[in-house]
Amino acid sequence: MVDFIGIERVRELVARRGAQRFIAELAQEIEADFVRWDAFEKSPRHASHSKVGVIELMPACDGRLYAFKYVNGHPTNTRVGLLTVTAFGVLADVETGYPLLLSELTLTTALRTAATCALAARRMARPDSRVMALIGNGAQSEFQTLAFHDMLGVREVRLFDTDAGATDKLERNLARLHLPGLKVVRCASTAAAVAGADIVTTVTADKCNATILTPEMIAPGMHLNAVGGDCPGKTELHPDILRRPDVRVVVEFEPQSRIEGEIQQMDAAYPVTELTRVLAGSAPGRAAAHEVTVFDSVGFALEDFSSLRYLMRVHQEERGTQRQIDLVPDLEDPKDLFALLADERGGAPRTAERAGVTA
Repeated sequence: MVDFIGIERVRELVARRGAQRFIAELAQEIEADFVRWDAFEKSPRHASHSKVGVIELMPACDGRLYAFKYVNGHPTNTRVGLLTVTAFGVLADVETGYPLLLSELTLTTALRTAATCALAARRMARPDSRVMALIGNGAQSEFQTLAFHDMLGVREVRLFDTDAGATDKLERNLARLHLPGLKVVRCASTAAAVAGADIVTTVTADKCNATILTPEMIAPGMHLNAVGGDCPGKTELHPDILRRPDVRVVVEFEPQSRIEGEIQQMDAAYPVTELTRVLAGSAPGRAAAHEVTVFDSVGFALEDFSSLRYLMRVHQEERGTQRQIDLVPDLEDPKDLFALLADERGGAPRTAERAGVTA
């Protein structure tokens, strides 16, 4: 039997711990794994692209545990009432190859993305950053707000989305959360939202080379949390922002980010720093107050590895709805897989004729 965590169980676990504590603990798990970067077998995710989206597999292994995530990205899904992103994942024991956990990762991916972004921003944004512009008010926006409010002390979020209904939704949800001291400002444009912001989070969904932020919007000292550009041909920043002499770019896994991140717009010699070095203290996230820092986040399998391990531990700690599924056979004789097809009397498998079914 294999532990199973579905949507309802994740909702239960988040409710028991509280969303902000859950995100903060998840960030600690992710940071600990990034610091032991060299222990992991890493590779860019395997992607199958179509005209309307992408389906990806994201593996990671530390020699003791193996994890993978299946995830899609289909920006037009919302037109027919479906999510843009769905995901599930498996955590397995390397020694036996047996799966230990099968889990939903749609909700968890939003939580871990927010946790990773806030984790990076703690090292990259100015310490006095309190105002965040949030460009793109869809499925990720509440999670980003929760993480930056709790982990960085953001006290004002400035909202803009080309879809006014998405901003309506975000405003309603933030009002229900009653986050202490948080001011929510609805803006009429990206430029208006960005004006006066310390941190700018872009989390748009369109699969195209969009220009959400342009050079004239960027003030010295800003931190750009660029989340939405996460596959080939999908970007949010004008390339001239990346060409600024005062810009510093941090990525999760350089070989993957060169293909999928904002830096896909730049040549192969363009300098970037991997997040592991920033978290380990071997490279600065910010060297001066006037620097413009960019976290070019595309999501990396290590974050899902950390999330699955964290989910399994919390699932086992917290009482409540705990389920297992018979994903792997349990045999008296491990060489006799055929026994699973034998009938209860130990005879041959039931055929259509023996079962009373005729043509």
